[in-house]
Amino acid sequence: MSLPVIGYREILKAIRKKGFYSTRQTGSHIIVENGSGLWTSIPRKKELGRGLILQIIFDCGLTKKEFLELL
Repeated sequence: MSLPVIGYREILKAIRKKGFYSTRQTGSHIIVENGSGLWTSIPRKKELGRGLILQIIFDCGLTKKEFLELL
């Protein structure tokens, strides 16, 4: 399964289903956390590269398969 090239809105929508919420915005980056110590920074871009999406998935404690099911 390969990751699609998606934007920050789709990523936020998916990880909110797992309990993540926006805590603040610094410049063009949105910081999200889940209250259990996991957090990540998501750049506000229309398209994010696959490597960056993988890093966001890893930071959120998800697998690629779990993330794709949330989309």
